[in-house]
Formats: sequence, C-alpha cells, structure tokens
Amino acid sequence: MIELETKTKTATGTTPCRSQTGSPLTDRGPSVAQVLDSLGEASFKHDHGLRYAYVAGAMANGIASVELVEAMARGGMLGFFGAAGLGKDRVEAALNRLQASIPGLPFGVNLIHSPNESSLEDAVARMFIQRGLRLIEASAYLRLTLPVVRFRVAGIHRDAAGHIVTPNRIVAKVSRVEVATQFFSPPPAEMLNELVRTGELTAEQAALAAQIPVAQDVTAEADSAGHTDNRPLVTLLPTLLALRDRLQAKFAYAHPLRVGAAGGLSTPSGLAAAFAMGAAYVVTGSVNQACVESGSCDAVRKMLAQAEQADTAMAPAADMFEMGVKLQVLKRGTMFPMRAAKLWELYRAYPSLDAIPEADRAPLEKQFFRATLAETWASTRAFWLTRDPAQVERAERDAKHKMALVFRSYLGLSSRWANAGEPSRVMDYQVWCGPAMGAFNEWTRGTFLEKPENRLAEVLGLNLLYGAAKHLRAVALRLQGIPLSLEDTVCVPIEPDRLRELLNAKPD
Repeated sequence: MIELETKTKTATGTTPCRSQTGSPLTDRGPSVAQVLDSLGEASFKHDHGLRYAYVAGAMANGIASVELVEAMARGGMLGFFGAAGLGKDRVEAALNRLQASIPGLPFGVNLIHSPNESSLEDAVARMFIQRGLRLIEASAYLRLTLPVVRFRVAGIHRDAAGHIVTPNRIVAKVSRVEVATQFFSPPPAEMLNELVRTGELTAEQAALAAQIPVAQDVTAEADSAGHTDNRPLVTLLPTLLALRDRLQAKFAYAHPLRVGAAGGLSTPSGLAAAFAMGAAYVVTGSVNQACVESGSCDAVRKMLAQAEQADTAMAPAADMFEMGVKLQVLKRGTMFPMRAAKLWELYRAYPSLDAIPEADRAPLEKQFFRATLAETWASTRAFWLTRDPAQVERAERDAKHKMALVFRSYLGLSSRWANAGEPSRVMDYQVWCGPAMGAFNEWTRGTFLEKPENRLAEVLGLNLLYGAAKHLRAVALRLQGIPLSLEDTVCVPIEPDRLRELLNAKPD
C-alpha cells in the first residue's frame, strides 16, 4: 500500500508566480495532489468512506477479485467483488474474507440481474442482507427486481432526530435512461406491498422506503467490457445528469442523487474529461483485469497488454444468450468471438440440436466442445441438476432451450478457461475487454506500466488520478492565458516512489 499525505497550498494571487523550475504547475496555489484529493463529489467520498472518487467496477467470475478489492480499499478507493457467474457458496466465501481482512474499510459486492436464474439472484441478495453487507453494485438490470429492492430497504428506519436511515446502499450501473429512471425513483409500490405481505417490512418501513431512491448513485456505463450498449460517454453522461436533476426536483430527496462515469476510462485525460463533465466519481473496468491482483491469469494479462483500441468485438453473452444480449470481448489472440457468433447463428437457424446438419455439427464437436453433442448435453445436464434443476426440467420439455443450455456451456466455460489459464484452450479464451484497454496500453507504452507484472491496482489508480488532476490544472491555467510547456501538460505514468514523493510534497 502506498501511504499518501497530501498538503494544501495557499494561493498568493490570481496570477501564479514562477518557481525555480519555471513551471506554472509547480507554483504556489492548489497543488496537483490537492486537486487529486478534490476530484469528484465530496458527498460520494464521505458517504462511502473514501479518500478518492475512484471505483474499480465488478468484473464477473471473480476477475474483480478479493485481492483487487482489498488493494482498492487500502488505497482509499472503492472496489466491488465480481460475484456474477459464481455460485452462492463462493460469493459467501469471498464476503467472509473481505469482512475479515479489511474491517472498517469500504468495499462492495456485485449483484447482477439474472433473468434466467432468478432464484440465484434472490438467494445471493438474501445472503448479503443476512451477512450485513452494506454496499452492492447492481449491474445488467433491464428492470428492477424484488431482490435488489429488498436489499435496499432492509433495515430502513428513522433515527433519533427523525431522519430516514438506510443502512444499505446501491451503486447501479446502467446505460439506458429508462433503467436509470427506475433506480433514481422510489421503489415500486407493488414491491413494497409484497415485502409487507411477507413480513419483511412493516407498513411504517414501507412508507419510509417510498421516500428514498432505489439507488442514490447511478453509474453511466458507456462503451465498455462485458455487457454494454456501446454508448458514447460524451452523450450518455450529460443525459443521465439531466435525468438526475429532473428526478431530484420531482422527488425532493433529502440526499441529492449522483451520477458517476464508466466505460472507456483508462487514461488521465479520459478521467479528467469525465470529472469535467460533472461525474461524481469514475469507474474503471478493463484495466483492472490487467492488474496483477485480478482473478485472471498471467497469459490473459499478457494478451491484454498487447491489445490495441480496435482489438475488440461483440459476442453473445452466456447469461442472456436466449435474449440475444451481447458483450464486448478481446478478439486479438482468440477465436472466441467468431465461435460464439456461430453458436448464435445456429441457435437462430435450427429448432434443436438434432436438427443441426452434419456440416455444422462436425466442427462443433471437434473444435468447440471436443465431445459429441450428446456427451456435452450430459455434462451440461449434470451441471444444471446441481445449480438449478428447473433448467433441466424445462430443457427436457423444450428442445430449443436444451440447445441454448448446451451452447451456453461453451460460453460459460470459455471465461473460466481464460481465468484459469487453461493452455489447451487459448483459442477459446473469452476475455472481457473494451477499447479502454488499447488506450491504456498506448498511454503506458515505454513506461514501467507497460509490463504486466508492474500493473498494481493501487499504483495504476493513483497514476490515473494524479494525471487527471495535472491535466485539469493545466487546462485551468491555459484558460487564464498562461503559456505551458510540453512538460507541463504531458501526463506520463510515474513510478511508485516518485509518485509518493510528489503527493507528499510540502508546500513552499
């Protein structure tokens, strides 16, 4: 952990005087470190116990690992454990470790919308409540569900002063206005009534819950890794900021709504742009998978280190395959995007596995599954009998659903092969990745962060924040008509010892 202590400098006037270095960025006035501390919305940092308005978003299958979450918490930032795609027992084990290893420090766990496994979503959300987890990142939601509402309103009450207290918080990651509207609005009356009917809320608690938003914090998820609508941040963020203002005026919440930014954020100028547009906080994704603490493997980290901005593609998502939902993945060094697209093509074209012609069946069995379709169904069936037997019952009645489960088995395993570094399946690695990875690699080219083994999550995050602060201060000086040198404006990655020195610099 890098121990940092920023110092506040006092401005001596509206025009900075030159220091011995001759750089306006080293003159008296707010230091870059001070600006770094001030980035984002102060209330967001206060409410979540953070020093910096920087969040490492959840990446499924434990790619956003407990080690990554711990590193974020110890660095004054926020991390969410990537619970999506994992069984309830593994999620609970991760929660146990985090509660024991970083007591009192901020962290959260992901709760993903699971339309095909609603019972798992419900069980995980109930476990969160029972274990006293206070913060989740809700992702991939198409609409509100009872589990996410139940988590939010659990334990709601008034304090001695009469203020509404909501122990549980939600950071909702969305890319559509209609979904953001649901999270920024109070919980639906029918869901609150259902919780009262089942005895999980009292009538008084339901009345309190009708006065709060489902999520005070909504992240505008632009073009990103994994599930994405490929929205440009420069249009999505202002749209959700305008929505925030309308709904805050409509509902007059005691605690104002906030909007964060995610998607494509992997360089200092990208973070600076998001903060300048009004983001309360920033969220990184793809670049965290490239960190040594991630739940991925060294082989994938090397693949990510070589990625360029155009080395991504859209592919069918395992969890929402039948709905036609896609996610963004790395295409360089893997055949996964093309093979996943072929599965979707066959699913659309044929009513059952038996209807697939031999010309298409042969490559499926030889290259994709490396087993006959009958053998693949047998292993798939065994998996679902343990995880959700209702899926098997449906598949045995519905040949189309049976085909979907078999095809989904490849999509699901491909991510696990990548995380485990399975050497015989490199061409099938499913690596979630957005264009941000290419931008990050270009920024770090020729520096210590170019090497995968040097990509520590805290060092990476602080470099991005420091660079963003420097960039914003340079913009402010330039707008005052102050000429700047290339050294003043270029933000290159700084090695940990030097970064510590800069952030601990004493005022003149």
